Amino acid sequence: MKRFLGLALAASASIAAALVAVPTAAEYPEKPVRFINPWPPGDLEDVLVRMIAEDFQKAYGQPAAVVNKPGGGGGPFPGAIEVARAPADGYTIGNFVIGVPVIGPNIGIAELNPNPFEPIGIFLTYPFVIVTSKEAPYQSMEGLAQHAKSHDVVLGHFGAPLIPTKVTLALARKMGFSFAADSAFDNLDCNTLASGDVDVMNTTIQLVVPCLDKITVLTAITEQRIAKAPDAPTVGELDKSLSISLWNGLFVHKEVPPAVREKIAAIARKTVTSGRARKFASDTGAQIYWKDAATSTRQIAADIEAAGKIAQLLK
Repeated sequence: MKRFLGLALAASASIAAALVAVPTAAEYPEKPVRFINPWPPGDLEDVLVRMIAEDFQKAYGQPAAVVNKPGGGGGPFPGAIEVARAPADGYTIGNFVIGVPVIGPNIGIAELNPNPFEPIGIFLTYPFVIVTSKEAPYQSMEGLAQHAKSHDVVLGHFGAPLIPTKVTLALARKMGFSFAADSAFDNLDCNTLASGDVDVMNTTIQLVVPCLDKITVLTAITEQRIAKAPDAPTVGELDKSLSISLWNGLFVHKEVPPAVREKIAAIARKTVTSGRARKFASDTGAQIYWKDAATSTRQIAADIEAAGKIAQLLK
């Protein structure tokens, strides 16, 4: 019996020592965090993610940097590839546009197929609009459709692969007309329209805010009507099958632990619902809100379906 008790005590001591020797997991975050942004500095989502990063640093006492990795809304998404390759620990967070989960898995990028990400939350809708001059002989999409059947109308956009461009061309097809020509521009602002380079533009509302009194917003490629152009219907109001918008949200690798995701979400949610975010929305015309992970997942699924319908329509 003494020998048995001695062995048991020795075993217990060994187990206790082993447990003491195993380090406990550090509480997130214990080191600097990076937010990877797919656009150059200064755009809407860049400004907002910098607000989130500032609040993250204040709340958790760790540096939070925003790293800009431009690569275009239609690929090849170098920022998303970097997040996909990073350890799944929540220290590399993607600030992605709709194209990453909707287009990324289908354009031959190995790191993005299958989609390696899950959303933390969607927080911004880019206010894309289709606009024309107040002097144009049409002041609605219906009027444009009728006019374009007997007149040449030139469209300006930011690139053929981009979702707002595809939506614009698909809407024209559904309304029974086509543009005589379309061209990609690096910038589409008040001067572009005033110069006569294009008759109709697909651009963001903030680029034409200075000349809102001289243009007509024919439709908005957003979920809800834009406050700065409340009379303009959304594309979804004109055709429900084309209801899709260009949003932005935070994403992490699928293997990032739930507790880590919630810490990121808590700060982001607080930031985008703050007074300074509401002021930023008012100043720019952006639609800023918070959709949680579950709602964002449903949004992505709906957008993938809509994108598929648009692709079929444009074949």
